[in-house]
Amino acid sequence: MPVLAPKSYIEYRNEGYWVEGTRISLDSIVYAFQKGLSPESIVQSFPLLTLEQVYGAIAFYLANRADINVYLAAEEEAFDVMPQPLQTDDPALYNKLMAAKAVRQQGES
Repeated sequence: MPVLAPKSYIEYRNEGYWVEGTRISLDSIVYAFQKGLSPESIVQSFPLLTLEQVYGAIAFYLANRADINVYLAAEEEAFDVMPQPLQTDDPALYNKLMAAKAVRQQGES
């Protein structure tokens, strides 16, 4: 029987984690997984991925959960302080969206 080489599913590039060989971020997979979506449902949301890639991404996340959670928190913080075009183009809509986000986050806590 031949010796099988381990397979890599996640790569680090452009200061982020990505499903290897794709433009799909690990963030997307992790957030779907945290919401309770099954790997099969995640594949339906990201049809460019195989079930194997989704399981590989989830396994990577679970093996590195503490570090990836820190990475995701830093990404969210960086996004939150980034100026949003909608903030200047339509401040009323922007404020409505921010209020809805705050309500959603309170419900998740």
